[in-house]
Amino acid sequence: MQIERLAIPGVVQFTPPRFGDHRGYFSVTYNRDELAALGIHSDFCQDNQSWSAAAGTVRGLHFQRPPAEQAKLVRVVQGRVIDVIVDARLGSPSFGLHTKSELSAQNGTQVFVPRGCLHGFVTLEADTIVQYKVDNDYAPGLDGSLAWDDPELGIDWGIERSAATLSEKDANGLSWAQFETPFRFGAQSGDVAR
Repeated sequence: MQIERLAIPGVVQFTPPRFGDHRGYFSVTYNRDELAALGIHSDFCQDNQSWSAAAGTVRGLHFQRPPAEQAKLVRVVQGRVIDVIVDARLGSPSFGLHTKSELSAQNGTQVFVPRGCLHGFVTLEADTIVQYKVDNDYAPGLDGSLAWDDPELGIDWGIERSAATLSEKDANGLSWAQFETPFRFGAQSGDVAR
């Protein structure tokens, strides 16, 4: 397995091996013991899937406040995205910084998003399907969205706001300056030791 620990503590990008022949390939996309060996001990309780019709669809930056914060294990099963993670954990050495990964059905790469990090992605192809595991149930009263294009975060999404397809929630996300983070570094289960 190809493994890369990204610049945000606890964020792990990895690509499970594929075993191919004339029919196609086989791959183990989730194995609890292999993740535990990487320091990921999240107890995933739900699988989510999103379909985005158009290239340039932006989803994020999303979060759930405690006690409903979520760790996520994200992969793409059709199409291609730029996946973005922002560290919102006070006390983290990378607080306010972000990482980006290209996830696609072709490369099979996955990324682990620790609790206390904001998450979003932009689709690079039409008809993109993203699947992700979460370790806490959806809590409608505790979810939120931060402005994906907030200049203070300095994220290059590769798309202008006028060209992005957005939900109303994401079009009206909080600014980084408005966001009072409830997250603390090292306080969330599912954190990965470096």
